[in-house]
Amino acid sequence: MGAEIQELEAKGKKSVEHLKRDLQGLRSGRASTSTLESLQVDYYGSRVPMLQMGLLAAPEPRLMTIQVYDASAVEAVEKAIQQADLGFNPSREGNLIRIVVPQLTEERRKEQIKKAHKMTEDARVGLRNVRREVLESVKKQLKDKDLTEDDSRRIHDEVEKVMAKFGKELDALLAVKEKELMDI
Repeated sequence: MGAEIQELEAKGKKSVEHLKRDLQGLRSGRASTSTLESLQVDYYGSRVPMLQMGLLAAPEPRLMTIQVYDASAVEAVEKAIQQADLGFNPSREGNLIRIVVPQLTEERRKEQIKKAHKMTEDARVGLRNVRREVLESVKKQLKDKDLTEDDSRRIHDEVEKVMAKFGKELDALLAVKEKELMDI
């Protein structure tokens, strides 16, 4: 009986953590290296995360730097940043890439907020799928007479409480990101 709830809790926590990482990747008006961390760079025929390509830093509120470890990969890193459609225009100085973070336009802010809403909805859909699986498992156990009606109802109520808790967490994450995106 408790295994289903524990599974739901574990998958719910994973969903929340995944959404946190995804929302960090959305660009706001401030320099944040998390925007670049998950970018994939074509490096010798394979896709490598930007985090492994060089040292990412944000020395100023509107500036990010990448100290690329391999001089032959500087061009690939620069190309990956341009293709990511983040609105960045990187400039190169040897192995160092500088990225001036431009102020977000109103249109770009609204676009980023829409992306944040979509990411949050995707996380909700994932949680709903887990809830459906758990409730189907409970129905099957009830049908096989492994659970009583009362136990089934208790599990159902507990599942709904857990879903409400994670729903509030997702909403809170979205609200924080919206506020960050709207700050000028």
